[in-house]
Amino acid sequence: MLQVTVDDRWPNARQVGRIAEIIKQGGLVVYPTDTIYGLGCDMMNKRSVEKVYQMKGKDRKHPLSFICPDLKDIARFAVVSNIAYRLMKRILPGAYTVILPASREAPRLMMSKSATVGIRVPDHPVTQMLLENLDNPIVTTSVPSPENVQFDDPEEIAHRLPFLDGIINCGLIAPQPSTIIDLTTDVPRLIRQGKGSIDSIPDIVVEDD
Repeated sequence: MLQVTVDDRWPNARQVGRIAEIIKQGGLVVYPTDTIYGLGCDMMNKRSVEKVYQMKGKDRKHPLSFICPDLKDIARFAVVSNIAYRLMKRILPGAYTVILPASREAPRLMMSKSATVGIRVPDHPVTQMLLENLDNPIVTTSVPSPENVQFDDPEEIAHRLPFLDGIINCGLIAPQPSTIIDLTTDVPRLIRQGKGSIDSIPDIVVEDD
C-alpha cells in the first residue's frame, strides 16, 4: 500500500499524482473529501467497482455514488434540466450528493433500478487535484467500518484495510455525511440532511419521517 501525506491547504501535485496513477491502474484508494475519507476507484473500471461493492458488502440495488470535478462532467453522465443546473451552480462544489437521471454514458453498475445516479462535486482541493490527474470520475463511498462508526483517522484506516492500494493522508477529518438532494424532477427533494445546508434552497421538499 502506498501512503502519501498531503497538506490539504497546499497539496503536493506529485504526491497526489502518484495516487492518481494507482487509480488509473485499477487500484482501490482512500482519499479526503469535504465530508469524509472516501473509498474509491475509477468509475469506468468494472472490475475495480465490483471490488468496492465486495468490500462494502453493498447490494447492487443500492448503487454507489461518484465524484465529478465540475458541472460540465456531471452533464456527461446525467440528464440535467435547466432548473437542476441552476440549483447545482448555487450549491456545488460543496457537501452535497445530487440524484439525477442517468445519461447513456453512465455505467450500469452506478445506476439505480430507476436509472438514476448519485453525483458529488466536493469542495476540497486534494479531491479536485486528484480528479485533474484522471480522465474519469471516481467512485465515492464511506470506508467499511463497524455499524454507526465513521473513521476520521487515515492511520487507522490503513491499519484496518491493509489490502488497499493507496491512501492520501490529510490528517483527521471530522466525518459528516453529505446532504442528498433528489433533482430528478423540477421540485428538489431532500433525501438526507447532512453537512450541506439547505437554507439556500427555499423550494426544497422535506418529507416527514
